[in-house]
Amino acid sequence: MANLWNDLKHSLRSLFKNPGFTIAAVAALALGIGTNTAIFTVVNTVLLKPLTYPGADRIVQFLLTSPEGKGAGASPTKFNNWRQQTSVLQDVAAYDFGGPGFNLTGDHPEQVHGIHVSEAYFRLFGAPIMLGRTFTPQEDSPNGGKVVVISYGLWQRKFGGNPNIVGSALSLGNEPYTIVGVLGQSFATDPEADIWVPFQIDPNSTNQGHFFLAAGRLKPGATLAQANAQLNVAADQFRRRYPEGAMGPKEGFAVEPLRDSIVSDVRSSLFVLLGAVSLVLLIACANVANLLLVRASGRKREFAIRVSMGATRGRIIRQLLVESLLLAVTGGILGSILGYIGVRALLALSPGNIPRIGEHGASVGIDWRVLAFTLGVSLLTGIIFGLFPAISASRPDLNSTLKESSNRAGTGFRQSKARSLLVISEVSLALVLLIGAALLIRTFLALRHVDPGFNPHNVLTMEMSLTGDRFQKTAGVALLAQNGRDRINATPGVEASASTCCLPLEGGFGLPFNVVGRPLGKDPYTGGAGWMNTSPGYFDVFKIPILKGRDFKDSDTTGAPGVVLINESMAKKYWPKENPVGQQIIIGKGVGPQFEEPARQIIGVVGDIRDGGLNRDPRPLMIIPQAQVPDGMTALNASIGPVVWLVRTHTDPHQFMTSVSEQLRQASGGFSVARVRSMEEVVVHSTAREDFNMLLLAIFGASALILAAIGIYGLMAYSVQQRKQEMGIRMALGADRSRIRNLVVWQGMQLALIGAVIGIAAAFALTRFIANFLFGVKPYDPIVFVTVPVILSIVALLAVWLPATRASKLDPMESLRVE
Repeated sequence: MANLWNDLKHSLRSLFKNPGFTIAAVAALALGIGTNTAIFTVVNTVLLKPLTYPGADRIVQFLLTSPEGKGAGASPTKFNNWRQQTSVLQDVAAYDFGGPGFNLTGDHPEQVHGIHVSEAYFRLFGAPIMLGRTFTPQEDSPNGGKVVVISYGLWQRKFGGNPNIVGSALSLGNEPYTIVGVLGQSFATDPEADIWVPFQIDPNSTNQGHFFLAAGRLKPGATLAQANAQLNVAADQFRRRYPEGAMGPKEGFAVEPLRDSIVSDVRSSLFVLLGAVSLVLLIACANVANLLLVRASGRKREFAIRVSMGATRGRIIRQLLVESLLLAVTGGILGSILGYIGVRALLALSPGNIPRIGEHGASVGIDWRVLAFTLGVSLLTGIIFGLFPAISASRPDLNSTLKESSNRAGTGFRQSKARSLLVISEVSLALVLLIGAALLIRTFLALRHVDPGFNPHNVLTMEMSLTGDRFQKTAGVALLAQNGRDRINATPGVEASASTCCLPLEGGFGLPFNVVGRPLGKDPYTGGAGWMNTSPGYFDVFKIPILKGRDFKDSDTTGAPGVVLINESMAKKYWPKENPVGQQIIIGKGVGPQFEEPARQIIGVVGDIRDGGLNRDPRPLMIIPQAQVPDGMTALNASIGPVVWLVRTHTDPHQFMTSVSEQLRQASGGFSVARVRSMEEVVVHSTAREDFNMLLLAIFGASALILAAIGIYGLMAYSVQQRKQEMGIRMALGADRSRIRNLVVWQGMQLALIGAVIGIAAAFALTRFIANFLFGVKPYDPIVFVTVPVILSIVALLAVWLPATRASKLDPMESLRVE
């Protein structure tokens, strides 16, 4: 310990005597460790932190499996099956997180976020009860009454923390709901909720529509494998009970840990970003290792003298490792500060749809895992970049080293080769990052050139939750749609308006269908397609062309013959050689009584829109008039999604927010609107996560390129400094200055080209990990794999040109002088 203390004091003195070296090394390490800390902080919050619910490790999400993959989703019929699996599961609960808001009506109307839940939900997630109670099984049954549980935040904000709130009435959609409980402040959902309303799922339901989620808890002693085995049996039983295509022969049930299900969409992208910043850290380490090699080369005489006086090799290695670890720990401390600042900036740039982050990143912070990661990375990097220079410097050739002058120390082949290898590694790692960034930039550009199938300019969108008995029937919704459109269209500056269930680019519903008169094969359906409803005016708002037939009319109401529009993709897929206009289809047969309806006649074919996102091809789509939706589906839609109002204006649509909102409030009887956005904002948000990944990887790639250029420049500048005498001799013997410059340029470019070749080979192997993030470009895109090495070579040429030019301007007489 005494020797270690002495090494530490000696290292501190040595580093303080070389402030330029110390600042450069610490800055490079702080940048590398800081970026890693920032990304790991997000990874820790999203992937590593346990969920806050009691016994969260035993909570599982129900999944639907098929040969195409697996996904979370539940129908009333499947949910009723799952909550019967009591041998391995308990507290099986249904809930939705993406449903509409609830209209708090009264003196100060507002729309709040609500969740439909079954009565087991609160037990499953361990919700603390502040006041009152949660739902009883009777209240969660059909016609169980209108009751509600509210959040601590709503209790404080709306009711001033009134301790006698239980039993009071809360007006939702102009209808009274009884408050039966208030949840504790510590209970949080993602996204945050203000109220909870009972699902009231019929235990005898035959509804096969998937519109909510389901989770449960493994019983004590039960394992995940046992639960999945039991669900395999349950899936077979379910198929036999509902043979009419409710579940295909290759589909099944499964469960997985709830945390895994929540983060499944972002896990791979976070790991890619973590891998990218790890490469930046390795490049920073290579730069610092090069600095240490240069510094160790200048101290060879010192080490030779110490060895000649009896110092062991291990003593010298330990001394140098203490210095490198001291640098790493200092860089780690600064890196943790930069990491905290970086994660705040990261969350400010993020698209806001990363699970478990919370509003404004409130749940993201530095905890013991992040500190342990930063400390571990600091120590590991200190050993990685310090060990090789230490071993190299601990083996001096005493005879030759003591004879060398100080300005020639360190020009040996081993030191030069080591520094060259480090520069090659920097170039290759930078090239891998740059190729990944370039592929994502190409994806970004490709998405910007995608035709969405509609015109988003000057279109205002807003959502309205239609709660209450008034909107459980299609007639009430159709009347609101007509009155609302009449009021909006009368507003000066409005060109067209409509209402719909679903916005383009944000997904929607899917239903099976049969073509009347077409024989069926083994499957009970002709096929499946997307489903949506709209009022007249929808295609005028978005400028979507009617390719064949006609648009909806105001006369296409409940009493009129059923009609449907299909898109071009559906026409090409199911009527490739004939005109579908005039034919009839039956939508949703066998899915449940809510979906049952007579055949509809196809009255037209419309242009394709990308309803699932710009990076997804248009799917077959069926569109029916809003006034002809079956009453059962209208009631279901009211519980799982808002009505979306669309307004096309002649000028900036944001100018019409206040006037249109007021018109809709009057038309609906006091309901407020929420999520007021322009359609251009919707388009931008649809690619926000891809843009975020591209931006970060581009920043990391640019940082890697700069670090690699600095590494090449530093090596060549040092090489020129060490070879002054050689170059002086060459010029004295007749070599012209251009030859000297070209010699240095070629030496540096050799390293860059070798690194580029290695980097291209590595990129070929690694780009497959980002294949799922690409659109409109292949992982082995020839443009990228040619352009990026060329750009890197140009940067490398600039980095070596300055030292080469300096070498060509050396004074031969000055260079030939020796100490």
